[in-house]
Amino acid sequence: MLSYQHLYHAGNLADVQKHALLCVMLDYMTRKEKPLTYIESHAGRGLYRLDAEESLRTGEAEKGIGALADAFPADHPYRHRLDEVRSQWGQTAYPGSPLLAALSLRDTDPLHLCELHPQEHRILTEVLSPWGAHIHKKDGFQMALALTPPTPRRGMLLIDPPYEVKSDYEVIPTHMANIARKWNVGVLALWYPLLASAAHIGMLAALSERFPDALRHEVRFPVAKAGHRMIGSGMFIVNAPYGTADEARRIDRIFHST
Repeated sequence: MLSYQHLYHAGNLADVQKHALLCVMLDYMTRKEKPLTYIESHAGRGLYRLDAEESLRTGEAEKGIGALADAFPADHPYRHRLDEVRSQWGQTAYPGSPLLAALSLRDTDPLHLCELHPQEHRILTEVLSPWGAHIHKKDGFQMALALTPPTPRRGMLLIDPPYEVKSDYEVIPTHMANIARKWNVGVLALWYPLLASAAHIGMLAALSERFPDALRHEVRFPVAKAGHRMIGSGMFIVNAPYGTADEARRIDRIFHST
């Protein structure tokens, strides 16, 4: 059984990059009246408490959203969602990507979420059930392949695995290629860690060969704790919506100003 729980890391610098890009992409996509499908392969629990013991133990949220929230203007989609969540659940609440998506989507937009960890799956179900989300307890890559092409065909897949299984770096390019073959119009967004060991390099080379026109955005930051391997965060986006590259440059300025 996989043991990763994002509560220790929620709201960290990697989340800020990933979630800011996600909110901007969904904001653009929902401006059109046409419905869309949102799929997430590794959803987590959807809602986190930054005053929880696990979060306070690492201090990553304080260095992440705690330091950077005010760098986003009040009308920014990410800031708007943060304010919504804090208004409903309190100032120490932080939304995971499933909740950010649910708040961004419309009633006509199906929401499919996958989570294998029993505790995370239970909490995810409790948090997202008011939005009528389809919550799956199965392998996220298998679910994504089975669901694509979805109805509506327009939409996005977020792939955000914990990379506990080392083979993920080897198999993800093939998974994404198989999904893209079935769903060539879908926005495929992959989050990945930048590692001191450079374990991500081969995966990115394979992805870039398969998707030469994809948007790749990376930010670097100090390790959260001595001995940690993650030195940054990346997003690899196939069929990136208009304006995503501009948002990536804005995020660069925010990270460089801290």
